Amino acid sequence: MKKIFLLILIGATLITTAQNTISISKSNYDVLKKNNQLDLTKNYSFTGGVTPTKLIPYHEETNKYVDVCDCMIPLDSTFFYVPFIDYGNSNGGVMGPNNMNDDASSIPINLPFSFNFYGTPYNTIYINNNGNISFNTPYSTFTANPFPDPSFNMIAPFWSDVDTRDFMVPATSNVVYFKTTPTAMIVKWESVGYFSQHFDKLNTFQLIITDGTDTLLPPGINVAFCYGDMNWTTGDASSGANGYGGVPATVGVNKGNGIDYFQVGSFDHPGTSFDGPYNGPDGIDWLDYQNMLFNVSDTGNIPPVIVNNNICDTIDVFTGDTIFKAMAIDSVLFEIGVSTPEIYQSVTAILTCSLLGAFSYNETMSTPTYKKYSCKFEAQNLPIGLYYVTVTATDNGLPVKQTSNTIVIRSNYYDGIPLGIIENKEKTALEIYPNPNSGVFNVNHNFIVNSNPILIVTDVLGNFVTKKPLNQKNEQIDLSNLTQGIYFLTVISNEGSSKTVKVVYQ
Repeated sequence: MKKIFLLILIGATLITTAQNTISISKSNYDVLKKNNQLDLTKNYSFTGGVTPTKLIPYHEETNKYVDVCDCMIPLDSTFFYVPFIDYGNSNGGVMGPNNMNDDASSIPINLPFSFNFYGTPYNTIYINNNGNISFNTPYSTFTANPFPDPSFNMIAPFWSDVDTRDFMVPATSNVVYFKTTPTAMIVKWESVGYFSQHFDKLNTFQLIITDGTDTLLPPGINVAFCYGDMNWTTGDASSGANGYGGVPATVGVNKGNGIDYFQVGSFDHPGTSFDGPYNGPDGIDWLDYQNMLFNVSDTGNIPPVIVNNNICDTIDVFTGDTIFKAMAIDSVLFEIGVSTPEIYQSVTAILTCSLLGAFSYNETMSTPTYKKYSCKFEAQNLPIGLYYVTVTATDNGLPVKQTSNTIVIRSNYYDGIPLGIIENKEKTALEIYPNPNSGVFNVNHNFIVNSNPILIVTDVLGNFVTKKPLNQKNEQIDLSNLTQGIYFLTVISNEGSSKTVKVVYQ
């Protein structure tokens, strides 16, 4: 009986779809789109069949961008091409060979966990090529709207006109990937271009959704946006020119009921300017290497968002070593932004430090919905150890909501070798995969081998665990004898270049 019902339902859907479908070549679709002549109430079926694709090979991202924040999950063999489909295409139209498409959406993808979206549990999602996922229906809409918007039910790390139709870029670039685990889904737009088939500028960004318990995200957090190098904002059909201008791209979350939503910002030009979620459009470079964490499981007022530009977990400073003092890294400068996601609210913030004399800050921007602080931590002559800067942001919603975030500042070295991140101009690349892992993983780096790079492992308190010379660009490491938990892996060369990545052993 269930099979009969499903056949009737599928048949009815196909009849409705067929009546609302226009068969058209992709080139003619592009012409209509450029001239704003598409009938957005119709489904467009592209003539000509394509073949589905399967598992991707391991992708080396060396020298592509700096993982300043280790929130960007490296691609490996556990990622798949998103199974995009032209809805209304009579042949089923799964994209290929690298899921290259414009304005397509995935087949319904089953989640192995329940995702709580403003009080509604979902076990199925659609991945839309244009920088978002949705729950109730797929979206081909390429021109973004600001939030709140009653027409869309989506999570949008970067809603704009993504175009992945190009055979000239590397096979693992200009592609949308995804992977699922028992408690999380990761979607990654890898070096994607913009309409119409422009690849002079590329964007890399990532979305993570979880059941709220996955260790990829802090406790109680179920959504994360992460960004690599971001270089364009707008496609040609959204009044853009050379990737900018026109209708801004939107970053945020929208349930579609006018009540449950938030907007991070809108973006339509190059540069790092940013004045909050609801003022003028912002500069796309402000998103570079950002990591943003949210909890969208509750209805009503959403707590403020704290943005630590390019900081994930720990900032390292060094004392007692003349080499590193000469490099002026016995102090560190960083920025912190706080924002209220809702358009009619305001936000305030309090910044404290476990060692007040070492920490100072100035408010460099203040609008009702967004405030930015320039911060400095002086580590000169401080004892080796951990120090904490805590940011507490409060809105004026009903009820009042508050968000707190602590940044760890670590002053530490072992045998004269600093244990931490030295941000340098070389864009040093370091990949750990798989991550999370079962204690055995690969380390892939672009350090010069004759610079004698050393791998140093520390725990979350900064305690030394082990170290190992790296004789190859890619080596397998076995830490399965350690207790499960979070560790920091630092590779450092004898000329002082260094890079740190957080590893989850579970």
